Amino acid sequence: MTSVLHVATTGSDDADGSAEQPFRTINRAAATARPGDTVVVHGGEYREWVTPARGGLSDTRRITYTAADGEHVIIKGSERITGWVPDGGTVWRADVPNTLFGDFNPFAEEVTGDWVVYAEGAPHKHLGDVYLNGRSFHEVAGRAELDDPPLRTEVLDDWTGLADRVRDPEQTRLVWYAQVGAEQTTIWANFQGADPNAELTEVNVRRSVFYPLVPHLDYITVRGFELAQAATPWTPPTADQPGLIGPNWAKGWIIEDNHIHDAKCSAISLGKERSTGHNYSTERGDKPGYQYQLESVFAARQIGWDREHIGSHIVRRNTIHDCGQNGIVGHLGCVFSTIEDNHIYNIALKREFYGYEIGGIKLHAAIDVVIRHNRIHDCSMGTWLDWQTQGTRVSRNVYYGNNRDLFVEVSHGPYLVDHNVFGSRASFESFSQGGAFVGNLFAGTLRLEAVMDRATPYHRPHSTQVAGYAFIRGGDDRYIGNVFLGGDIAAAYGDGGQGGEAPAYGLEGYDAHPASFEEYVARIEAQPPGDHQRYLDVVQPVYARDNVYAAGARPFAGETGPQVLGDATVSVIEDGDAVYLETNFPAEFDQARVGVVGGRDLPRVRFADAEFEEPDGSPAVIDVDLTGQRRKAGDTAAAGPVAALTSGPSRVRIW
Repeated sequence: MTSVLHVATTGSDDADGSAEQPFRTINRAAATARPGDTVVVHGGEYREWVTPARGGLSDTRRITYTAADGEHVIIKGSERITGWVPDGGTVWRADVPNTLFGDFNPFAEEVTGDWVVYAEGAPHKHLGDVYLNGRSFHEVAGRAELDDPPLRTEVLDDWTGLADRVRDPEQTRLVWYAQVGAEQTTIWANFQGADPNAELTEVNVRRSVFYPLVPHLDYITVRGFELAQAATPWTPPTADQPGLIGPNWAKGWIIEDNHIHDAKCSAISLGKERSTGHNYSTERGDKPGYQYQLESVFAARQIGWDREHIGSHIVRRNTIHDCGQNGIVGHLGCVFSTIEDNHIYNIALKREFYGYEIGGIKLHAAIDVVIRHNRIHDCSMGTWLDWQTQGTRVSRNVYYGNNRDLFVEVSHGPYLVDHNVFGSRASFESFSQGGAFVGNLFAGTLRLEAVMDRATPYHRPHSTQVAGYAFIRGGDDRYIGNVFLGGDIAAAYGDGGQGGEAPAYGLEGYDAHPASFEEYVARIEAQPPGDHQRYLDVVQPVYARDNVYAAGARPFAGETGPQVLGDATVSVIEDGDAVYLETNFPAEFDQARVGVVGGRDLPRVRFADAEFEEPDGSPAVIDVDLTGQRRKAGDTAAAGPVAALTSGPSRVRIW
């Protein structure tokens, strides 16, 4: 028999949890809830870390946590601080007893771990944060830096080296510094004329807001909450990956219709757990993080990393913003999941710290993961798929205003990218192979790079079972019916970011590649006798047809049927809650018609020896455009993400 348990700010944890006698805390309900039960939380503010005691038993016997209909429920990882005293000018001081933090004081915990990058001699940042009426502050290195903090209107992007505008310059003058003593933590903050005792002033004290303490609590739904202000740690793929909210190595969670913000590092975690490695490269200093990450894949297999026990989560219709590292993060634990209809923005833009694990969505081992119809903008990186991107589909998303939109690193495919708008200055970077790109708009640059010093795993189709591993030679990619725009490389990308191959507009970066598998085999056969040596210097084939190039973008030399146009303009425009695609193509654009493409139209991926398929093993179906218009076999439509797009001025709502 299932129950409905109620929680209200007017309740008592000594009550019975009924509608008439609700509990006071969500944790009290979580300790009581059994499979099939629903916990209804009524309006108000709850300052607690919800740690479920148990999970559900199946998709039909879940434990559901939901905000009461029409009521605003906010769960915070922070506490309000009063008792601030003036300490010169607009600086105030608060002495906070360490008992407030318990055994986890975020002002004593550094942002550190594998792949965190600090300049030589630079002070490390901490997990603590201060909030004034919901706006987070910036940490400085000493008390003297608080008195007259500069207004920052631009900041260098860590990837490109180019100056970026600061979205909220006034926020850069809200700064804090802390000293942790044996009995108390002293926090100084510059409130820029505000009275912290009269305003809402908070500091984060809890690592997470909704996150189990133990793994394998399956089939939990979290719906309709505002979740905020957690002191989450740095979450590389070689460490435990706690987020503000997440399943902690489980199966079948649904995280939907929530407003999630102000995680110090990561908001939603679909990540791995601690036993398969925890910052060993940083802690031990004996092997690179790459090697420990490779080991974690095999360690995870030994503890049951498979479809029956891990992944298959749904993350949908959430608004996620203002987090220091990731909106959604995951390694291993994200497999077989769906991430759709989310709005993700302002991720890693404070630039208090930096490292190689940052993005609106940052996933490793995204096996059979669907990333569909999300709006991702104003992020340091839109989406970064790193390692084992296999069976992954990035479909019908809207990217704009990011420093880079999509980066796929050291993966062998097959992965499918279809009907997306990549509207930022750097649209796509591939340090991978085995991708298929159908019906996308690339308004910015593309960058291609081989990775010959990091062999990474590939898997049996639709499985976590490792089939082999190999380095990344590059190529083995497919492009059909995409639209590419040209532009000014120097303005878009500076000197090329991290080095390596220079970016370009269009597909000319593939010009040295063969245009068919037969040509590739012929090049191999022309090599001197040997085994692996004869493959090292031969690039893989690229299959391209029916793409459109405008405003100076250039096709792949071996492409079939490219349509090269003159001047054209493309803009992504916000108008309230809506987003529009504004285009102006010349008349020749209407001649670029493309039929429906399916999985059987895409050549097999070489290394993984796998086809482009749906998760059930049937051929991939690619018949829905960005606006939701479905086409039938035999239909033709415009190249790019919107089937009805035409020449001349056009304005189409895409979100």
